[in-house]
Amino acid sequence: MLMQTHEARLSALREELARRELAGFVVPISDEHLSEYVGAYAQRLAWLTGFGGSAGSAVVLKDHAAMFVDGRYTIQVRDQVDGKLFDYMSVPKDQPGDWIAAHAQEGARIGFDPWLHTRGWAKAMAARLAKAGMELDPVDSNPIDAVWADQPEPSMAPAFVQDDALAGRSSADKRGAIADWLQAEKLDAVVISALDSVAWTLNVRGADVDHTPVALSYLMVQADGTADWFIAPEKVPHEVAEKLGNAVRIRARDEFSAAFAELAGKRVAVDPERSVYAIFDRLEEVGAQAVLETDPAVLPKAIKNPAEQQGHRNAQARDGAAVTRFLQWLEGEGPKGTVDELSTAAKLHDFRKTNPELLDLSFDTISGAGSNGALCHYRVSEETCLPLVPNSVYLFDSGGQYADGTTDITRTVWIGPDAPPAEVKDRFTRVLKGHIALDMAVFPTGTPGSALDVLARQFLWQAGVDYAHGTGHGVGAFLAVHEGPQRIAKGRGGQAGTDQELLAGMILSNEPGYYKDNAYGIRIENLVLVEERQIEGQEGDWLGFETLTFVPIDRTLVDVDLLSDAEIGWWNSYHAKVRDVLAPQLEGEALAWMEAACAPISR
Repeated sequence: MLMQTHEARLSALREELARRELAGFVVPISDEHLSEYVGAYAQRLAWLTGFGGSAGSAVVLKDHAAMFVDGRYTIQVRDQVDGKLFDYMSVPKDQPGDWIAAHAQEGARIGFDPWLHTRGWAKAMAARLAKAGMELDPVDSNPIDAVWADQPEPSMAPAFVQDDALAGRSSADKRGAIADWLQAEKLDAVVISALDSVAWTLNVRGADVDHTPVALSYLMVQADGTADWFIAPEKVPHEVAEKLGNAVRIRARDEFSAAFAELAGKRVAVDPERSVYAIFDRLEEVGAQAVLETDPAVLPKAIKNPAEQQGHRNAQARDGAAVTRFLQWLEGEGPKGTVDELSTAAKLHDFRKTNPELLDLSFDTISGAGSNGALCHYRVSEETCLPLVPNSVYLFDSGGQYADGTTDITRTVWIGPDAPPAEVKDRFTRVLKGHIALDMAVFPTGTPGSALDVLARQFLWQAGVDYAHGTGHGVGAFLAVHEGPQRIAKGRGGQAGTDQELLAGMILSNEPGYYKDNAYGIRIENLVLVEERQIEGQEGDWLGFETLTFVPIDRTLVDVDLLSDAEIGWWNSYHAKVRDVLAPQLEGEALAWMEAACAPISR
């Protein structure tokens, strides 16, 4: 039945494309703000294909179609997308433009939604198709919307105020800083379309996207510090409008495109990485000059001020207590063989929900038992759910959204009762050693994330193994769990964020891992804060990391003989701090379990 449904949807789309005289259409996972996670109304790729991953795209031609995903989703795409309807293509080896050139006829008009792609993507795709004698055409409206009969409406959840005490700065102060920057650069205005940048600049939050507290809206900030906030007016309660004051004009979201006429003749800053093609097209159409600049909220949003740093510490502490209660429960229930990935993820959520300050999860919990744990971005469903069985590895990656911080933690545990195999302990300990090496790193100012990545991989490399994901991503302050521009990852191929120098105040994850296909997965993740370091006799300025996440690490998986004295010292120091942070929040069996889990180790 599922195949027939998606076959019918594909057929309906092809009929719509034919009506518009288009030979094909590109379908990304995206919204008008280029968000990582998108609202239900924008899940066009999932509706068309059944694919539930967070990254990928499809191309639909008259008699041929293809799905493009990277290595994270090689297995998932085959489980969810019918191979009779779509070819499976692997990026970066396979590129949509090359595939179109090989399968469409010369002279073909290929459509794309200009509100869902960057200008850079459109230019590159147009150039590739032109070589094949084809044309890339922006559509006036998305053809999928024309055939998606029960497409959800965009969320109408109300926006709400993020308290200045938690934000650490007022919106007026942030807008004033943006205005100063505009004046210094001789710019008249900036268009901000990234949802987390809008939320940060205005000190507002929303509930329009699952797990990311943002409101669907755009922002134009003028050089005088005033701003136009384009949002459905009924989503703005009186207290939000009152907090923003008269300097922020609230205008309907559907007025955004028309409002560009007011920018005629002006120099307008636009971020080419975070703004869609349609914005540049409209600026050109009205006679404004688009000046390519990084969104001015991006860097200050990433550099957490003292209030945001303390909020993160507080959020991590209460989140750590919930995760520790879960671990104590899991040690007793896991070996019984009566729980599975879904029920275990739900139980973890239940422990978090006992704290009334939890507002949401920060992403869908990754709950991977056995072989599913080897899928580093696995998302459990009714169809894929596995039981937790005795003597196996279980990996969970989860986080919470609190008004004072966003959390993200991964722990890998052994489901007993027998001791883990030597190979599992070896791989876990090598991941642990990499995690410790990165946590203990001291580095000069100006160091990019790519320069530190090898610290986390070195011990796995010594065993001839590696992992395919980045080692660290930025994290927001009650905002996106994946936040740029900072990143710790291999620097090859110009991966976004790897050249960004790490600055004091940035928060990143530290999450090396190892994944054995069809067997098990291992990952250890804490969040860390970049801080200034003082070194006796130092020359220049130096940085290091403050650990923010405090939850016991499974000692049964550690091969102590592989640890150096310094690494044993780190382990004992870390778990002493875990005791200090968690003991006041725990009692009874959970407290006793945590105390035992944090006992020192030695050879």
